[in-house]
Amino acid sequence: MIDGLNIAVRWALYVNLMLLFGLPCFAIYGLRGSKSASDVFPLSAIVLVLSMIALPISCLGLALTATSMAGIPLSDLDHATVNMVVMQTPVGAAWLVRMAALIIIAVLVAWRRSALGTGAMMALSLTTGVALASLAWGGHGAADEGAFGIVHLTSDITHLLAAGAWLGALVALGMMVFRPAVKMTDDHLRLTHRALRGFSVAGTIIVALIILSGLANTWIVVGPEHVLDLPATRYGQLLIAKLILFVMMLGLAATNRFRLTPAFDQALKTGGTSAVVRQLRYSLILETSAALAILGLVAWLGTLEPPMSL
Repeated sequence: MIDGLNIAVRWALYVNLMLLFGLPCFAIYGLRGSKSASDVFPLSAIVLVLSMIALPISCLGLALTATSMAGIPLSDLDHATVNMVVMQTPVGAAWLVRMAALIIIAVLVAWRRSALGTGAMMALSLTTGVALASLAWGGHGAADEGAFGIVHLTSDITHLLAAGAWLGALVALGMMVFRPAVKMTDDHLRLTHRALRGFSVAGTIIVALIILSGLANTWIVVGPEHVLDLPATRYGQLLIAKLILFVMMLGLAATNRFRLTPAFDQALKTGGTSAVVRQLRYSLILETSAALAILGLVAWLGTLEPPMSL
């Protein structure tokens, strides 16, 4: 029961904080040149809701971490145990940083109810990035010490931020292509095409960072001597499933970049965009679903001991 709840809470935090970071990032590089992100989707409202939801989920996550550390059921958790985890462990320090960041995010978007300017958007991306990076202290990277631990933790943070940027872009593009037909004006279609092209460039960097940090993490937590043993372990099976889904995402991303985006450009010139938009919708649904499934596997993997720890 607790393990299932722990995995669900970890998954919810991954999705929530990645969207908190990824959506403002996409607004900066993908929607530059438009009046504001709010002209395309209600970014401020989405960020405010996500930050408010993240607060209780983070509290539940801390409670589950405390029960795991103390080896007690959730019903026996007391203030002293929670206080010990918060004040005396890196996980607790990261939780305090995350909670502070979430409160700052909520205040920032609530205060700036109108469209967020460039400066506010940059501040929002920085603060949401801190909140997302705090999750690294709840993973395997925080268990290592010294220079090796710094490398592992840095790799984990890079992986989180790059994955957040990718998920945020997928959801943002999804909101753009699933816009009601009455709002699918020529200007919006051209902005959508420009956003797709912008993500093509940023996406290359994001994928490179994910691959490099993922290889580093795998080398550290699995070790080359354990690679052939992966299919025989639960950790290895989940990791293999994650890699298969990631390859699927790469294939869909390549299709979007090299086939659908150029086709969209051509359709804008001829006036027949409906077929391409429909294909983009299907592709984005599949890619986003794969991303959410990967995060579920990552949440599960975080509760298991990796081969190098056995």
